[in-house]
Amino acid sequence: MKILVVGSGGREHALCWAIQRSPLCEALFCAPGNPGIAQVAECLPVAVDDIDGIVAAAKAKGVGLVVVGPEGPLVAGLTDALAAAGIPAFGPSAAAARLEGSKGFMKDFCARHGIPTAAYARFTDAEAAKAYIRAQGAPIVVKADGLAAGKGVVVCPNEADALAAVDTIMTERAFGAAGGEVVIEEFLQGEEASFFALCDGTTAVAFGAAQDHKRVGDGDTGPNTGGMGAYAPAPVVTPEIVDEVMAKIVAPTVAGMAAEGHPFTGVLFAGLMIGPQGPRLIEFNVRFGDPECQVLMSRLKSDLVPLLLAAAEGRLGTAEPEWFDAAALVVVMAAKGYPGTPLKGTEIRNLAAADAVPEAVVFHAGTRADADGRILADGGRVLGVAARGRTVAEARERAYTAVDRIDWPEGFCRRDIAWRALER
Repeated sequence: MKILVVGSGGREHALCWAIQRSPLCEALFCAPGNPGIAQVAECLPVAVDDIDGIVAAAKAKGVGLVVVGPEGPLVAGLTDALAAAGIPAFGPSAAAARLEGSKGFMKDFCARHGIPTAAYARFTDAEAAKAYIRAQGAPIVVKADGLAAGKGVVVCPNEADALAAVDTIMTERAFGAAGGEVVIEEFLQGEEASFFALCDGTTAVAFGAAQDHKRVGDGDTGPNTGGMGAYAPAPVVTPEIVDEVMAKIVAPTVAGMAAEGHPFTGVLFAGLMIGPQGPRLIEFNVRFGDPECQVLMSRLKSDLVPLLLAAAEGRLGTAEPEWFDAAALVVVMAAKGYPGTPLKGTEIRNLAAADAVPEAVVFHAGTRADADGRILADGGRVLGVAARGRTVAEARERAYTAVDRIDWPEGFCRRDIAWRALER
């Protein structure tokens, strides 16, 4: 089978890295890909938002499965266009992708179907939003309704910060059209975790959990980012928590979306807060998390392709993924200036030396190659340095050993990934 992966980040590199190992994979393409992905797949010069171009490329290459990485093309209807062309795709329809594309839709859906989540209110008027904040007090959470590349959520410890967040999102439009509406939520106490389930429209199968590190600095300090590192398995997600999440969050979501006429296929990513009250849903994503995908793929022992195809074709049944009896950890290396304006165009050296560390692999997230073949930084989060080990501690030691072999003075990373797990 010929397979096309859509995207150009660390998530897509990890997916390509896993897919190309499958005996079912006859040829692998990625649109548009990156220099790391080019080592395992043929990269096609088609942008992720060029829906017609992706469909045309899939037809031209005789692709039998398209795996959509990022949320943007899912919300824009890429899988709908592929379905119309008779090409199987892993990922939800545009209607089902609203679970991520609109936080307001997601919260209203949870309310309709009794899914445990934070109390909330929706606003299209900034002054009304501010009045609600003053009435509720702080801490409180302010979210841009639409897609904001992982940066549209502001956790506000005090009222002044919350009022400023409304101005940033709704008045200054820091996140563009995503800020036309805000969702204001109750602040939840507990420990965060990322939970994944494969879905085929009627059935869901648990697909692992991980813990991400959203804050840019050590000790969970500084602004939120798209993720500075992750590890799996997540000790906080016990077998009992898995059962509860599947029963109270995932199953009602799959049933509810089907009942409302928009069956959900692909991967459902539930961002959880796990506290004394049990797991509560923070948000849904409709694609693999990044960097969580990198540790999931590092731990996955099963052939990924049959699982993706079964989800896409509505025949998951009781398929259960098999995992290596090991931990995996990824450290994100970002360009200086991130999550603000990252420094681009700087050269990254010694990547082969990092890849040579036992059980380590460097995933490219924001790189490009120049005419001389040099690898240059071309984004905020630039590399994901992943490693597997018998324990989280061993995986972390290997990952940071690989990080330290990379010669990139203009990059930085957190040095405390998995601190929660190692404190237990």
